[in-house]
Amino acid sequence: MTTLLPNTTASLYEQDYLLWIEATLNQLREGKLTELDITNLIEEIEDMGNSQKSALLSNLRILLMHLLKWKYQPDKRSNSWKYTIVEHRKRILKSFKISPSLKRYFDEVFNECYQDAIELASAETGLPEKHFPQQCPFNPENTLEHGYLPDENC
Repeated sequence: MTTLLPNTTASLYEQDYLLWIEATLNQLREGKLTELDITNLIEEIEDMGNSQKSALLSNLRILLMHLLKWKYQPDKRSNSWKYTIVEHRKRILKSFKISPSLKRYFDEVFNECYQDAIELASAETGLPEKHFPQQCPFNPENTLEHGYLPDENC
């Protein structure tokens, strides 16, 4: 049985994404640059970068939220919270090893993510948002420091 392929790689992109990837890789390897579906290739590369940034934002928000919970609800601390802090810290640090330029993005979005973390911590703990300081009580370096857990007095 013969599989009919679309006339262009652009229509292949719409009909069979995996096959489009394989065809694009072959065209790149063989130097057939004029046959590339440039529009969709650019879109995919942009999406890859956005995906890394989105993952960093998510991990940072979760990390900051759990650091807030750890600091402001000491009587409710648990190994589960500690695990979440360690896990998301590791994810962020691993993303820096894979893409060192993400560190610059981390620094740019740190305060914005902290504001998001206040809202998330409030929703999860039932504490009002005003219970948490508007200025982040943790600096970016401490946040990523192995073993760092804020105490009530930091």
